[in-house]
Amino acid sequence: MGIGLVGCGRISKNHFEAIRKIPNTKIVGCCDIIEERAREAANTYDIPYWTTNYEELLKQEEIDLISICTPSGLHPEHGIMAANHGKHVLTEKPMGVKLTDADKLIEACDENGVRLFVVLQNRLNPSIQMVKKAIDNGRFGKLYMIVANVFWSRPQAYYDLADWRGTWALDGGAFCNQASHYVDLVQWFGGPVTSVMAQTDTLARKIEAEDTGAAMIKFDSGCIATINVSMLTYPKNFEGSITIIGEKGTVRVGGIAVNEILYWKFSDKEIELIVSRPVAHTDSVYGFGHDAYYENVINAITKGESPLVDGRAGRKSLALIEAIYLSNRDQKAVTL
Repeated sequence: MGIGLVGCGRISKNHFEAIRKIPNTKIVGCCDIIEERAREAANTYDIPYWTTNYEELLKQEEIDLISICTPSGLHPEHGIMAANHGKHVLTEKPMGVKLTDADKLIEACDENGVRLFVVLQNRLNPSIQMVKKAIDNGRFGKLYMIVANVFWSRPQAYYDLADWRGTWALDGGAFCNQASHYVDLVQWFGGPVTSVMAQTDTLARKIEAEDTGAAMIKFDSGCIATINVSMLTYPKNFEGSITIIGEKGTVRVGGIAVNEILYWKFSDKEIELIVSRPVAHTDSVYGFGHDAYYENVINAITKGESPLVDGRAGRKSLALIEAIYLSNRDQKAVTL
């Protein structure tokens, strides 16, 4: 399996390192509009080909899959270009900043007969897998409430690193970028969404999109969820957590990458005894999932395994994010 990567910024390291661990898989080439960045990535990871021209990367016949690590607003465009060249597409989260663009990407992949994958690797964290299994097995009984808190710190200097950060066209705000994994996990746990009400604002950072907001979600099941997000927490990241309250159980997951079980109580004592301490330790907000995610992607392409998050699954969290923004804009509930 030959892989090409476009966008050699901060997240690309996780991709390069994950790909190198997979047998019978190689990085054929990389691309970035900043020449020094592309060359440095090629030298660091022994990549035989690098370029600043994405079209040239797509012409490399050895490439079967393109990994897209460019700004979020460019994901659909770069994915469509890859699909039109007959390459499978893996895009970082979110798969776009506009649902209409994401739908064009899905359509292009369908028309060209290639696969589309969206990196939502936190689903693979052991703690998250435990929670999802408990939900799917009915251990919680009826779900009553899900609460996600993302209280992080992103100083102005972070947004000033690149002119696309915090823009509506290429990045979105705290919900679309920093908290998108939490939005995905809330809807993955809760199931189909009925409606959303939200308030967002730009309180301190000099950016187009929001740095703070809160959303209330009603699920078809009757469960209610809230997602509270702020990038203004002093003096550093304070909390990233998800709490699930059900008829027969309550669980709280936290840690730097929702990787630790902070509370785990069920009426079924056997389930309760499964865990009493944090599940796994990580120093990265990206969690553990890029390695396992790439394995899943490669196996889906080569062996026909079910993908963890394909384009249509990735679309669900983007639809919820867009509904949050529409609710704030129109100051009313948005029905999905």
